[in-house]
This record gives sequence, C-alpha cells and structure tokens, in this order.
Amino acid sequence: MMKKLFYILAAFTGLVATAQADESSVVLAGGCFWCMEKPFDKTEGVLDVTVGYTGGSAESANYKAVSADKTNHYEAIQVKYDPDKITYAELLKVFWPQVDPFDDKGQFCDKGTQYRAAIFHMNNQERDIALASKAEVEKQLAQPVVTAILPRQPFYPAEDYHQDYYKKNPLRYTFYRTRCGRDRRLQQVWGDITKH
Repeated sequence: MMKKLFYILAAFTGLVATAQADESSVVLAGGCFWCMEKPFDKTEGVLDVTVGYTGGSAESANYKAVSADKTNHYEAIQVKYDPDKITYAELLKVFWPQVDPFDDKGQFCDKGTQYRAAIFHMNNQERDIALASKAEVEKQLAQPVVTAILPRQPFYPAEDYHQDYYKKNPLRYTFYRTRCGRDRRLQQVWGDITKH
C-alpha cells in the first residue's frame, strides 16, 4: 500500500514539475499598462498577460496609491509564456518597440515614477540577455538607451477593471493612445515595426 502511494505521489509530483517547466514569466514596464497588454496578447507562445504593479517600496500596491506616486511602483505587465514556443530574448524584441527608450521621466504623455520603462530580470542569465538586447537597441537607434534593467521584485496584479482594458473599452483605449501621443512617438522612434 505504501509503495503504491509512493508511485502515485511521485507521478503527481512529476506532472506538477512538468507543468511548471512549461510555463515561465517575465515582468516588463512600459508606461500605461493598458497599452502594454495588447502586443503581448497577440504574440504566439504567450499564455497570459496580467497588468499590475512592481518595483516599489511599499509591501502592497493598488491603483489609487500607485497613480498618486506614493509607492514608487511601476505600472507593469507579467507575461506568462511557453519557453518551447518563444524565448525570453524574443519577448524582449516585442517589448522594445512598445516604449520610448530615451525617456527616463515616464512614457509619452504620462510622467512620473509609475510610468517609467523597465525590464525586470529573475537571474543573471536574464540580466545578461536584457543587457545584450539593450546594447542592440542602442546600436540600432544610434543613441544611449535609458530604459532600466532591474532585479525582479514582487508583482501585484491590478484591479479587475484594468485587466484586458483594451478589449473591454476599445474606444476609450484607442482615444487614450492617440491623445497621449504614444503611437506618434513610437512611429518616430521605431518606424513601421510597432505592434499595437
């Protein structure tokens, strides 16, 4: 009986380990998190995108506190992905054309610490990949890039009404992007390669 229980437990543990191995995540900040969600939702190999907050000094985060710039958190997204279908480096290639890599005060019309752009890494390997991608962007654009590359910190999902905002409120989403000058500036920096 104990032997049978052992094999059942071992098989279950193996399934859990396999499920975890098939799913990884990356945390990225690029200004308004509503605008960062859609390009990753459309990317093959991405399993889920959650908007939220990270990188702050407070032990929790909510929209009221973060938007008032009281917690030092970034508005960010957590992208869960299948590493057999897309790599960390490939996800960073989706990230860069979504941001203005020359603005350290925020992004587009949104200024403040919560709107800064950043890549958050979990280990030395991710950090090295992020630094290499940043160097590649600097070479491509022939200008120093100020986007931060930082150690990953706790990620707090945003309130439900912020999740999938571009799907729930397509007119408001489009109006916001246009009014904020996001697409105009992305076109200036990156040309026709932007995905929004």
